[in-house]
Amino acid sequence: MLEAATPRKREDQRYGWLLLAAFLLALVYWLSGPGQLARINGLIQDTSAWLHQRPASPDIVIVAVDDASIDTIGRWPWRRALHAAVLERIAQGQPLAIGMDIVFSEEDLDYPGDDLLLQHALRNSGKVVLPLALSAQGGVTLPLPSLRQASAALGHTQMPMDADGNVRRFYELEGSSQQLWWHMAVSLHCVGVTGRACSQAETAATMPSPSWQRLQPQVIALAKPAGNRAQRPASPFTTYAYIDVLRGNIPAAAFRGKYVLIGATAAGLGENISAPAGFDAHLVSNVEMLGHVLNGILLDTHLEPASPTLDRILNLVPVVLGLLALVWFGPSGGLLACAGLGIACLLVAGLAPRWSQVQTAPAAALLGLALAYPLWSWLRLRAATRFLALELRDLQGQGLPVSSAGSLRSDVLDRRIAAVEQASRQLRSLHHFVSESLRQLPSPTFVCDRDGKVLLANTAAHSYIQSLGRSLRHGDDLLLLLSGLSRVDDADRSGSNALTAGSAPLLDREAMLAARLPRQSEGRDAQGRFLMLLSQAFESQPTSGWLITLVDISDLRSAQAQRDQAMQFISHDIRAPIGSIITLLEMQRGPSAETAHEPLFARIEGYAQASLQLADDFVHLARAQQQSYRSEALDLGLLADQAVADCWAQARKQNVQLQFELPETEATVRGDPGLLHRAAVNLLSNAIKYGRPEAASAAACVECSLIDQDGCWGFAVRDHGPGMDQASLQRLSQPFERLQQHQRQDGVGLGLAFVRTVAQRHGGSLQIRSELGRGSLFILLIPKA
Repeated sequence: MLEAATPRKREDQRYGWLLLAAFLLALVYWLSGPGQLARINGLIQDTSAWLHQRPASPDIVIVAVDDASIDTIGRWPWRRALHAAVLERIAQGQPLAIGMDIVFSEEDLDYPGDDLLLQHALRNSGKVVLPLALSAQGGVTLPLPSLRQASAALGHTQMPMDADGNVRRFYELEGSSQQLWWHMAVSLHCVGVTGRACSQAETAATMPSPSWQRLQPQVIALAKPAGNRAQRPASPFTTYAYIDVLRGNIPAAAFRGKYVLIGATAAGLGENISAPAGFDAHLVSNVEMLGHVLNGILLDTHLEPASPTLDRILNLVPVVLGLLALVWFGPSGGLLACAGLGIACLLVAGLAPRWSQVQTAPAAALLGLALAYPLWSWLRLRAATRFLALELRDLQGQGLPVSSAGSLRSDVLDRRIAAVEQASRQLRSLHHFVSESLRQLPSPTFVCDRDGKVLLANTAAHSYIQSLGRSLRHGDDLLLLLSGLSRVDDADRSGSNALTAGSAPLLDREAMLAARLPRQSEGRDAQGRFLMLLSQAFESQPTSGWLITLVDISDLRSAQAQRDQAMQFISHDIRAPIGSIITLLEMQRGPSAETAHEPLFARIEGYAQASLQLADDFVHLARAQQQSYRSEALDLGLLADQAVADCWAQARKQNVQLQFELPETEATVRGDPGLLHRAAVNLLSNAIKYGRPEAASAAACVECSLIDQDGCWGFAVRDHGPGMDQASLQRLSQPFERLQQHQRQDGVGLGLAFVRTVAQRHGGSLQIRSELGRGSLFILLIPKA
């Protein structure tokens, strides 16, 4: 019985292989046809073309209707007299041909004479190619007859889009059965080489007559971009702005012996085409894609798609060899052979464009090879399972005591699998515990090797790196990520806004390699945050490295700086006027003060008032920073009007005119009316006090208004004083900071600090704009209710 069964089992194996081969070969033959697996083939072909990209021809120049030209000239479309002027300037350089990627299908009714100017420019040049397009009704949209007759040639600009939205090819000839048109790039090449249009293409008598025919397909070989992959690639062609050519900023010699393309590249203007670039795709303008087509014609780099027969041969042969390898070399050899054949298919697809300028489609072969091994393995496993079942049944039929269930549960392999599974489960649990513990730490924590490569980082570390405008990935260099973290000196700890010039990096690679990092060090990042860096070296074979933790101590340093400022304020600014009062009182006791009582008392009163004002400002600022706010709906316009009324007496005393007109629209916000009122009064007081023009004879005026900006209502105060530079603007709203030109006037710089604090506590902001000699504008922005 066993001898009879063995041949039957072998015949079943060969029969299964034949069925598998027939199925896979039929599948590959079908998928090798035109249009099948287009996306996968497109990805492979795009990568191959990207690897073989060549630099652009220097003979192609683009005159771009870009954003700068639109901003200067105005809204598109422009007058055709401008196009005529540009053509005249380009023609002076004697280019080989000029392609205007602008359709002039309708007369200019607003400026009828412009069409005549453009016609004369086309005729004088004699080398201009104009585009035509396929209309929505299936016909051809041609330029105006007068312009068509004056041009050197016409050409279509159609480029079909593939299923993934990318443009990879063009057709040299398109049109109806009665009239075929050359592609615009082909027409440009003909005009540039022969000085006249291409010969009229003849239509075949047997050609079917749909509305549009496409003949002689070519795969576009994109020129190598000027940028890199990390950025958006720039145009590979020499590009001049339309406005620069129109103004004569570009010499005519720049176009000598060149193919000049004129078209739109501005955002929202013209058609943008998605062009493949390896694994990615980027948008290019229609005129740049026209340049790519012309570049391929000039350099003879365009590809021809392989014929269906050639594609089927190139896809079937590797699959046949892979199926044979599975039988000849066994499981391991067959797997290696299938992998090698797949790589060979990719190499042929990648090198065929350079060898013979033919583009192949290997996706069907790759799919067949990917299916061959698992399907064959399934057949082999099915055959082995069937064989074991038959053998078990034969043994049981012979009366042998066989317990299949018990033997399966107690075999060595099963016990080892169970042991490994249990150990793996325990390791996963421990790893999960450690990872979660590290991830939940509140401070940014990094685990890196001695060279600074990140091995592990918690959630806070990712958030911190993102706040620096970067991304954190496994294996990144921690020293580069924290390159903006510098050591601080005493000036930095005191609250200075700018880092000390030449500050050393907090992390040093040599110290990390030598395990000499200090356990604790203090630094400051590019955003002004003070951080305590805690480091701990560890040894865990085969890896040794560092545990780095960053603790944000910005609040502590800010509190220390505020304490120092308060102490300086109390020790100097409050004591100074009080000391003056005491001095004056001592002078009053002397014999020389008999006739000066009134001026002396007035001065004493002024010093006392200044002391009181200093104390009030300090208290108000402290309350604005700490106390809880009332929140109620109020009209910012009425509040501003009340503030203007309260400051009227001060303005009149300073001979300053206040201008404010209460708007009809209600500006509703939510906030503390007392704090907002005082903030508005502070802005007005500062403008009255410091906003007088430098010229003594000039009239002083402070303009107040309500503005609607970015979802906020704003109270704007503009003066016409001396203004400030950028360095002064950065210091202006800091507590206890005053400008040099304000040193002789009362105050210590708490007013604007109070306003900024109130704005931030209300969810708004204080904006300050100023120029030297042109006054200043202060805007208190509060979110709308």
